Amino acid sequence: MCFVFKSIAYATLFISSTMLPWLSIEACTGIKLTAEDGTFVHGRTLEFGVEIDTSIVFVPRGYSFTGSTTMGPGIGYKTKYAAIGAIAFDRLAIMDGINEAGLAVGSFYFSGFANYAKITAANQSKALSPVEFSNWIITQFANVDEVKQSLTDIYISPTIEKEWGPLPVPLHFIVYDKSGRCIVIEPIDGQLKIHDNPIGVLTNSPNFDWHMTNLRNYINLSPYNVHPLVLDGVTLSPLGQGSGLLGLPGDFTPPSRFVRATIFSTAAIPSATADQAVYQAFHILNQFDIPIGVAREKIDNVVHTDFTMVTCVRDPQALKLYFKTYHDQTIRMVDLKSFDFNSKEIKKASTKGNSKPYENFSSALK
Repeated sequence: MCFVFKSIAYATLFISSTMLPWLSIEACTGIKLTAEDGTFVHGRTLEFGVEIDTSIVFVPRGYSFTGSTTMGPGIGYKTKYAAIGAIAFDRLAIMDGINEAGLAVGSFYFSGFANYAKITAANQSKALSPVEFSNWIITQFANVDEVKQSLTDIYISPTIEKEWGPLPVPLHFIVYDKSGRCIVIEPIDGQLKIHDNPIGVLTNSPNFDWHMTNLRNYINLSPYNVHPLVLDGVTLSPLGQGSGLLGLPGDFTPPSRFVRATIFSTAAIPSATADQAVYQAFHILNQFDIPIGVAREKIDNVVHTDFTMVTCVRDPQALKLYFKTYHDQTIRMVDLKSFDFNSKEIKKASTKGNSKPYENFSSALK
């Protein structure tokens, strides 16, 4: 969730905003940055129309999981790789995180387009729910190639998770490995469609290939200012900095955020190292911060407002996860290497902040 932190899809069933009114309010944005030394980081924001309690967990190697399907228990598996990440509703299923091999996964809302497999007696033992799919990936695989090869034999069931409402949660997924490769996985017509994603950007609906086609509408944009134009002897100069990005979409819809995220991440001057790129990524993701009340919807006289609950950045080289929340802007870090990968215990902590909302700087003045 960013992380699925504060929040974060059907068989032959489409979710619409009228089915689950508050689920139409969602606006996650993911990016990737490459540093000058060849290292990279990736991060995201997590927005939702209803605040959802989330926690960060550590899951060791050898921990047993069983998928849930519309017909009962699904795939059983043990974790091959230890991982840290975010869970929702105290449900032990990492929806966003990173494992010991540097593989990271993120779940993004995919309203109106997620279409899951029909579960039968023949495929039940290879199926799991939408919120469990990311947990399976992050605990089973070390790189993108392994994930790709395994997707032909796994099914996402339209399983209903009671905490999420009366319908399955619509999700699509982004996966990064330690080499910098990235893919997007989308449940379309009951099948898992894989897209290579070299730019490492993802938002929400519609599907990923539509977003990539839409980028062609903005190839005129540039981080460089335009030159003055002379018309019949009259010189027309730009009014200020940023003239090369005139026409950049500024709203919070998924297509507009996809365009902005692509431009901001690819045009950013590279940081020297991954450590520095972490903070650069937070600065870029701040551009997608949604304050309470700016994006809202009124249904049955109840107002639901989207807001940025969590922003996170992952460093696959150092195996560190950084995050901040709407109510606590302090950047906090979780170091996967500080845990015993072979431990038998799950470790967990709420993402709720305990720090003061500000620091009194008065005494620093001399």
